[in-house]
Amino acid sequence: MKQLITCIFLCTIFLVACNSTDKDDAAGKDLVKIVTKPFSDSLKADTFKVQILGDKPDNMHLAFSITSFNGKQIYDVDIKATDLFKNYIATIDLSKKKNQIKFLQEEVNRFFDDENFMEPAVDEADLPDANVPDKAFFDELKKNRLNGFIYRLGKESKNYVAWSDKEGKVKTYYTCCTK
Repeated sequence: MKQLITCIFLCTIFLVACNSTDKDDAAGKDLVKIVTKPFSDSLKADTFKVQILGDKPDNMHLAFSITSFNGKQIYDVDIKATDLFKNYIATIDLSKKKNQIKFLQEEVNRFFDDENFMEPAVDEADLPDANVPDKAFFDELKKNRLNGFIYRLGKESKNYVAWSDKEGKVKTYYTCCTK
């Protein structure tokens, strides 16, 4: 009887040890957010997706993509976690893995906040300034009234993107610091 209990105990310890994972490394994996909103068409919804990829904060990145209503991927960008960390190192303690993963999870959870969807991307009264990389595209957005999307590249940097009917692709229409 004593041998049976010892055997069960050892098997239990072995199974627990083999199945355990580093919670800090696993916590950020498989975090995916998906929303659908009109973007490349004023009536049909496109799919916006962001997820954390990588197994450790040093090689993790946010993978952001937009797939059009007809199933074609129209935008894809990777934002390196280390680039995001650099922008916040002075204001947030990111020296520990668990803090870095928590920060990335918060970024993903806020990525599709309503305030990041511009409806429309550009109002008729908006005037282009020095932060508009393509004034012709800015004017196109004024006319077609398609929606835009904003995402952060860092604490002081945002990228505004929208669909260009004329060029058939997603383009940046404004890039700047946060206010």
